[in-house]
Amino acid sequence: MFTPLLILLWSHSCANLSICAKHGIESLELPLIQHTQLPELDKLVSLLSATSFDWIIITSPEAALVFLQAWKAAGTPSVKVAAVGTGTASIFDEDMTSSKELIDVAFTPSKATGKVLALELPKHGNDKSTVLYPASAKASHDIEEGLSKRGFHITRLNTYTTEPVQHVDEKILQQALSASVVAVASPSAIRAWVNLLPEPDTWSGSVACIGETTASAARKLGLRNVYYPSNPSLQGWVDCILDALLVNNQFLKT
Repeated sequence: MFTPLLILLWSHSCANLSICAKHGIESLELPLIQHTQLPELDKLVSLLSATSFDWIIITSPEAALVFLQAWKAAGTPSVKVAAVGTGTASIFDEDMTSSKELIDVAFTPSKATGKVLALELPKHGNDKSTVLYPASAKASHDIEEGLSKRGFHITRLNTYTTEPVQHVDEKILQQALSASVVAVASPSAIRAWVNLLPEPDTWSGSVACIGETTASAARKLGLRNVYYPSNPSLQGWVDCILDALLVNNQFLKT
């Protein structure tokens, strides 16, 4: 039976799987989270069709995918995007229809968190800069609170929500349980993983998290071998995965 060194817990993984192959890592993809569209997605299409904003804020790969769907339905208007990190920004690079002339990913913060984005997002002149924030219904309010304090006018739309997938193939799950390292990009994904473990208290695998927020959620769930990059980024996450594999004697770092 195929025994993966790394199990990937996310729903959009083309780039991530290629990264694993580049480093010779045997991996298995196990998406545990699905997103469900909410009624405000239709409002997003209407706003994109009729209104221009100084910034559109995108804070996760899932939010980017949902935004692209609405953007195409709105007729592909020219927009300027602030992405929370390079992983999120890469979604626009992967989508061939989102040419740089139409979607300008013009800003990413020095640290890939909502709080830092709210502190560093550039303002346009003395007038209130307008911001559109299409988000998950489960996203925190750090961004709108931080931007409001700085004088931005922000419109938040809850365009989707996340929930665990309803069915996981038992054969694939058994393969996943044999992996030494789990790579995870959101608190909801690590919660879904722990719920699948037969005995969470005795699971000895390592968790490579995309950032501190996900790592904190993993620790609160009782997981002990938790790794995350000090400065969240796609490359930082890859380095974190390699470090976790190295500790587990599953990877020879060059």
